[in-house]
Order: sequence, then structure tokens, then C-alpha cells
Amino acid sequence: MFTDRLTQLRLSKGLTHQDMADKLGMTRQGYGHYESGKRTVDSETLATLADILEVDADYLLGRTSQPKHEETGIAFYGGPDQYSQDEIEVMEAALRAYREQKKKLLR
Repeated sequence: MFTDRLTQLRLSKGLTHQDMADKLGMTRQGYGHYESGKRTVDSETLATLADILEVDADYLLGRTSQPKHEETGIAFYGGPDQYSQDEIEVMEAALRAYREQKKKLLR
């Protein structure tokens, strides 16, 4: 399941083996081993692949049929009474900006 989804997602994004290898900091052949199943992906690489392909790692692993879980918000330590609505909005905006920057870096 992993190898099929990895290949399908890469192709749907118009990426080559070399594109993926460059994004992962490895050789084209090394990346090709992931798609062929000759090499097992470690957790750090799995997370990076999920980010590059914009899906959840569970989708790549075949643990869910949903490519991306719907975001339902942010959980803050201490409960909702610990932060004002203004503070929560600032933290949410900062998180959105961080996620956008991360996407740009992975392109």
C-alpha cells in the first residue's frame, strides 16, 4: 500500500524521482528504493514525505483512506480559560504562518 500511494502521490504532483530525492537530501536511487519497497522508510523520512506530498503519514501507510485529516483547531495546555480570545487568535495566526512557511521550504 505504501509504495503504491507514494508513487501515485508523487506522480499526481508532477514530481520525478530526482525531485523527491532532492527534497529528501538523498540520491535518486535511494528514493527509488522507497517506491520499489526495497527500503523501509524511517519515521523522520515518513513525516517529511507526508509534508512534501501534503497528506497525513497514516494515509501513506494505508491506515486511513483520507489523504488529509480535517483540522479542527488547536488544543492549548491549561484549558480554554488560560488564554483570552485575542491570545488564541494570535497563536492560531502564528501557527498558520509557520505552516505556510514550512510548505514553501518543502517545494
